[in-house]
Amino acid sequence: MSNLITRRRLLWSVPVALLAVGGIAVAKMMQPPPADLDLSLAKPTEQGLYTASVEPGLSPITVGTMHGWVVQITTPDGRPVDQASITVDGGMPQHGHGLPTEPDVSADLGAGRYQVDGMKFNMPGWWVVNLSVDGPAGPDTVTFNLVL
Repeated sequence: MSNLITRRRLLWSVPVALLAVGGIAVAKMMQPPPADLDLSLAKPTEQGLYTASVEPGLSPITVGTMHGWVVQITTPDGRPVDQASITVDGGMPQHGHGLPTEPDVSADLGAGRYQVDGMKFNMPGWWVVNLSVDGPAGPDTVTFNLVL
């Protein structure tokens, strides 16, 4: 009889634990973005090797619409960085998932400007877009925040 009671308790405790964990995850996803979030579209990279700016092809950016961005990379004193290698990724920090697409640089536009295609955001909320830049001064990264 004691074995049967232990099994029943175990059978009930698993769904209760799953509901509790799920509730905590949903509560975290529903939180507003941090109040002090930096929403600037131009900023220095993490190590200060470059300055990066982004110009989304949509204004305002809408949920579910595929679009492109123009990324500009300059030296800290404002000179264009040509022939840089740039990769793009990102996601939703509060949801724990990445971008729904795989954006990439489709053209070097010259004067430190690069066309990035394949940008899409599939839900409203706080998104980050991470750029990894590898240019003459070495590799560096920068993160842009968006709230849709």
